[in-house]
Amino acid sequence: MMLMPWWKTVKRVVAIGTIVGLLIGPVPRPARAGEGDDREGERRGVQTPIEHVVVIFQENVSFDHYFATYPHADNLPGESVFNAQPNTPKVDNLVTAGLLVPHNPNTVQPFRLTRAQADTCDQNHEYKAEQEAFDDGKMDKFVETVGIGAPGCQDYGRGPGLVMGYYDGSTVTALWNYAQHFAMSDRSFNTTFGPSTPGALNLISGQTHGAEPANLGTPFGPDTVDGSVVGDPQPAFDDCSTRETVAMKGRNVGDVLNDRGVTWGFFQGGFKPTVPFQPAANGLPAKQAVCGASHIGANGKPKGDYIPHHQPFQYYASTANPHHLPPSSVAMTGHTDQANHQYDLDDFWAAVDAGHMPAVTFLKARGFQDGHADYSSALFEQQFIVETLNRLQARPEWTTMAVIIAYDDSDGWYDHVRSPLVNPSSTPEDAAFCSGGSPRLGPYQGRCGYGPRLPLLVISPFAKQNFVAHNVTDQSSILRFIEDNWGLGRLGDHSFDAVAGSLLPMFDFDQRRDVRVILDPTSGEVVSSAESGGDD
Repeated sequence: MMLMPWWKTVKRVVAIGTIVGLLIGPVPRPARAGEGDDREGERRGVQTPIEHVVVIFQENVSFDHYFATYPHADNLPGESVFNAQPNTPKVDNLVTAGLLVPHNPNTVQPFRLTRAQADTCDQNHEYKAEQEAFDDGKMDKFVETVGIGAPGCQDYGRGPGLVMGYYDGSTVTALWNYAQHFAMSDRSFNTTFGPSTPGALNLISGQTHGAEPANLGTPFGPDTVDGSVVGDPQPAFDDCSTRETVAMKGRNVGDVLNDRGVTWGFFQGGFKPTVPFQPAANGLPAKQAVCGASHIGANGKPKGDYIPHHQPFQYYASTANPHHLPPSSVAMTGHTDQANHQYDLDDFWAAVDAGHMPAVTFLKARGFQDGHADYSSALFEQQFIVETLNRLQARPEWTTMAVIIAYDDSDGWYDHVRSPLVNPSSTPEDAAFCSGGSPRLGPYQGRCGYGPRLPLLVISPFAKQNFVAHNVTDQSSILRFIEDNWGLGRLGDHSFDAVAGSLLPMFDFDQRRDVRVILDPTSGEVVSSAESGGDD
């Protein structure tokens, strides 16, 4: 009897609405007619046609902040032009929900930020403050709890009401164009509430519990509660950390990829030190590495390229590269050596150009291009994303690649969707929305989720075209996709990967599209869009 491909099994389950909590082991895909021996990827252990996963992990955007009126853009003079395809599906946004002026329950009505207003104040996105903005699910306290407008940053006269601002396709033009040609989700959430570090940890482990002070016996700082990370402590295993640090116990996806012999790496801008680590010698003490590279940010001020608390693998002793050592050779990129799978962004392109692209890649922009409000912007971010995707689509690996664009947190920006409460928590750092009972996903407190809704896009020859997925996913869904694609199993210890929704509805593995969408990095507009045929 021929086995059904595992992704088709999951797709059937999605269709009947039971994806959350499904535990399924991967099974081999049967050959299709005419496929012959063209299954090298499966011999390398993949369970779908995807042999290369690239996760572009950006900063601090809610879904409505970027897609509040998708697919309608105002296209004002002097802005980029976006025109939607006539068959564009509806998404759950402020238009379809009927929550634009004058119908929004918040004290300030949502308003459009122009392309000239791409640089804004950073909003409050702390673990408890974001819960308070939800107001026990009424979604009406964003201005009072997370809104920030302050001297020294751009609030355009809106004060805390700035938190209700959103962009359209005349500013976030590239992401809207990618959504037109590939797949996006309108039901993807932050795994837990809170800022960057919880989001980054959930991406690679589905787990924010297990934090320990860098020096055992010393008290925790304010960024943890009951052993769970709720703030932005920096990683203990990193020479370039500059404030409170924590170490994480347990395992992450890097550990299990190593166990299976799958090449992988986390590549972050600015990881290469400006002053290299110097070991102790001749009676002199060792000197730590210094990460001093910077660029001028969207706010006109210098911003460090490397941000330690955005590098999740540096929290784990097993996957850290504390001294920011380079790979021993380009050919060793993705393999275990002195770099231990942690690299500078430039190391990725050196490996790719030499034909050594890892199977699993996480990309983190330099600070000024990561999309974070204040020091970065939607336009600075767009240049990084477009240049990266233009270059990846020119590679021979593109035909078996999936690029996932995801975000670490919402920055507090308004989103109207109340997230499903899959894991309550009751600590002094939890508000009413989260305090509805004991944690359902194991005993650990301080992991309330799901948090705010975030953008999620899949760019791939196997991504459905102009498609919107409505099934519930979260950051650990990316982890789960990697686990399933390489047959890694679950991480255990009450990781959110055990209940994560599937990304599979965004794919069609029965047909590979020969598609390349090249955009202008500045405008985000389409330069060329080529699609021909496809593999049935």
